[in-house]
Amino acid sequence: MKQKNRQKPKRKTNISYFVFFGVNSVMSQPVNILSQSYAQTGQSKQNNSLGMREMQERAFEKRNSQYLLIKSPPASGKSRAMMFLALDKLINQGIKKIIITVPEMSIGKSFKSTPLSNFGFFADWEVAERYNLCVNAAQSDTRKTAIFSEFITQDADESSLPQVLVCTHHSFRYGFDKVIENGGSIELFNDVLIGVDEFHHVSASDSNRLGAILDSITTQTSAHIVAMTGSYFRGDSVPILSDSDEEKFEKVTYTYYEQLNGYEHLKSLGLGYYFYKKSFFDALDKCLDTSKKTIIHIPNVNSLTAETDKYETVGRIIDIIGVMEDRDDDTGVITVRTHDGRRLLLADLVTDDALRANTQAYLADITSRDQMDIIVALGMAKEGFDWPWCEHVLTIGYRGSLTEVVQIIGRATRDSEGKSHAQFTNLIGEPDDDKSTVKDTVNDLLKAITLSLLMEQVLKPSISFKRRSEIDLLGRLDLPLGTVIVDDSTNSPSDRVMNILNKDRDELLAQLCQSPDIIKKYLAAETNGIEAEAVSDTVLPSLIRSKYPALDENEIRQTQEGLMQYMAINREGGVIEGENIPDDAVIENERFFIKQGSEYIDISTLSLERRNKLNESDIIKERHLPTDAKIYNPKSKSSSTNERNPSNSFVKIGSKFVNVSNFPIELVKSVNPFHDSYEILSRTVDKKVLQTISDVVHASRSTVTEAEAVLMWPKIIAFIRKNGRDPNKNADSDIERRMAEIMSYARNQRAKQEVNSHD
Repeated sequence: MKQKNRQKPKRKTNISYFVFFGVNSVMSQPVNILSQSYAQTGQSKQNNSLGMREMQERAFEKRNSQYLLIKSPPASGKSRAMMFLALDKLINQGIKKIIITVPEMSIGKSFKSTPLSNFGFFADWEVAERYNLCVNAAQSDTRKTAIFSEFITQDADESSLPQVLVCTHHSFRYGFDKVIENGGSIELFNDVLIGVDEFHHVSASDSNRLGAILDSITTQTSAHIVAMTGSYFRGDSVPILSDSDEEKFEKVTYTYYEQLNGYEHLKSLGLGYYFYKKSFFDALDKCLDTSKKTIIHIPNVNSLTAETDKYETVGRIIDIIGVMEDRDDDTGVITVRTHDGRRLLLADLVTDDALRANTQAYLADITSRDQMDIIVALGMAKEGFDWPWCEHVLTIGYRGSLTEVVQIIGRATRDSEGKSHAQFTNLIGEPDDDKSTVKDTVNDLLKAITLSLLMEQVLKPSISFKRRSEIDLLGRLDLPLGTVIVDDSTNSPSDRVMNILNKDRDELLAQLCQSPDIIKKYLAAETNGIEAEAVSDTVLPSLIRSKYPALDENEIRQTQEGLMQYMAINREGGVIEGENIPDDAVIENERFFIKQGSEYIDISTLSLERRNKLNESDIIKERHLPTDAKIYNPKSKSSSTNERNPSNSFVKIGSKFVNVSNFPIELVKSVNPFHDSYEILSRTVDKKVLQTISDVVHASRSTVTEAEAVLMWPKIIAFIRKNGRDPNKNADSDIERRMAEIMSYARNQRAKQEVNSHD
């Protein structure tokens, strides 16, 4: 479909993000625990003079990087960004050949020949049909491997030969191995661009063949690599790149917030969880609104959620929707008459018969909203699947990979005319204490609800960290919203720490969300304060240390504090731009001035007598001072330029607004990131289910560690001084009981040391 360069007028609307929970197979009113407004600027869909959207332009600025990693959400234009980069490398940077590799054949259609010059670019993207190995589904692996070998071994200097090959990850692995087995040298990949789509399929694991091949190409050839992903964290928690390999990659990040903020039609996004008893079929009609364009993902037959085989599952879903009237002999599309008399078109991507390929081809070619209503899928219609009219993705059963869940959500977040709301619903079985699988069920449920934490972070305005020394004081008030200033006058954070905080924090957060043991430790810390701080000071350093073994202890601490500051800011409602703060609002530690001639005087430096004589109209708030205001100190009788905090981003805490760069460290470190999700859950499920969850959580409560004891000891001493007694292990207060446990631990440790010293 041709794009148009004509710009549509901007509209000022809002998009809200919320998560809600249902229970007992009965739809309840949404519980709005997270909300975010978006400006609807249309920016993410606008083209520049080269036909590039905002994300593509940002990636193209890094086109000279040999190794480039693009992290960008679904529908942001990654495929075309790859075309722009590849053509520039081919024409201007000495690259001889291009290999684009994608995880599945359906995604390969995104890289078909495209006349980019029609939109302003200096060249067209051309792929010969023979060398697009994603076009012909009937082609054998042997045939594809032969074509791959032919492409990579042919003379690159013959301009008449095709220069672009598109294949799946599977074909790339087999093709590479066959070339090497037949005596080909890895040097054949010199001056070749390897474009890897959906890069999260790669890992540094020894068992990941694609990762090993890319590692050898990176270390032994002059090849360029451009990698793209909409979700730069793997479901199995294995890092995509080794620490040393990752250092080689220049990273370009385009956030979910930037993408959603630039939409034109979509106004709201919802994440919902519904818990059912006994059978998901009984709950399905409560969750499925057949008036919405919907993708239903059914559970794998080997999962605990599956209740019958996949064919029976599809049949029963159709029965819930209505009555099957017809199946088209050419496309395989099914017509279903609903119970209220409407006719719907349904695509069955589960039944692996001769017509399924035809159904996939039909879906790839649809051009209007009316050509499809409901898609039922198993293992398909996830990453790279483009049905822009999709409004609802209904997923039955917990998905063990956050990457997979984010990809599923991305199916509904395309912007299209007539779609104002997108919804993700996860239908999950309630834990039952009579089942032997109760622990696994609770783990799945806890991981599912913590997805809201991850999405809370990535869907809000981006928070960036900058050293104070990096800021141009003359332009400091033009810093982007959400800039956190790091004081580097002493103990300056290293470049590695700053890169992690600005580019990798969501991956760290994803690892935090994917560990049931970590989640349960936080939930067992029943308060939001001292116990959560103790958990964070043991769990987070360990997580950071395992992912970044090259960091020293000081860098680990700085990374931990930055990550917690990031979570705490969003926990308190996110950042607020200074100009949006009401004039009568209170800003923490804000100073007040009077003007005297061309200078300003802080009223705190005036005598009490003079302060009492001031009129309210004479007082000027610090937020209203000119950027270059001269401050006169009557005590020292000297003047200086105003040194107010350069960040103009604030967080509302209670009734006050606090500058993000002055966010209280005690509040930051006391944040329990999973508290809100658990609170919502506790108000949603019945008491029996909640008790089952609580029993599993507390059965795994961590014992006292040395790190927790060291952290808590000053607070225990303060308790003893205040109350004139030791903490009581039978006290009603959770904190006091924990203090008593720590005192017992400390006494035992001391006794062990005394015994050892006598030995």
